[in-house]
Amino acid sequence: MPNALIATAPDFSQPIAVLKHCHDRIRKQLETLQNLLGHVPQHGNDAQAQQAAHSVMRYFNQAAPHHHADEEVDLLPMLTMTASGEDAALLQKLMPEILAEHHQMDSLWQALSLQLAPIADGAPAMPASQLSAQDVQQFSAIYSAHMEKEETWIAPMAKRLFNAQQMQQLGSAMQQRRGITS
Repeated sequence: MPNALIATAPDFSQPIAVLKHCHDRIRKQLETLQNLLGHVPQHGNDAQAQQAAHSVMRYFNQAAPHHHADEEVDLLPMLTMTASGEDAALLQKLMPEILAEHHQMDSLWQALSLQLAPIADGAPAMPASQLSAQDVQQFSAIYSAHMEKEETWIAPMAKRLFNAQQMQQLGSAMQQRRGITS
């Protein structure tokens, strides 16, 4: 019997649940990023700040690009091939928005990554090299709205339209992208 006290990630046989789990992890990383805004001015680039910055950087440098590729390379094209009628019309509207948001988030991440590097390295905290509250807020706001859009429209559509074979195909592609073998 599995231990219900320990939260486990869904496996790739449930690819839409994996994508949602990624969103939950993104939310936690965004929260950590927000927390750094208050922590660094008070405590400098101490061990906690370094650990937090490393965690955020690791996630957005490694996991987030996989997540975007899951959507861009597999999920959205599969939905486009499957959807018809109102679903197809909605996808035609949402896809360019989603792709543009990915590019915008990637661009904002590049700036934030440069700001986080000195924190992660434990460099002396200097006002000129501080984490920009405006950049953090913009990144968080765009990501939050983006995830809401995907969870409101894209994920339910995929759950409704994809058959078992398509779900397996999506899950396999996601697993391979991460170099995970069965």
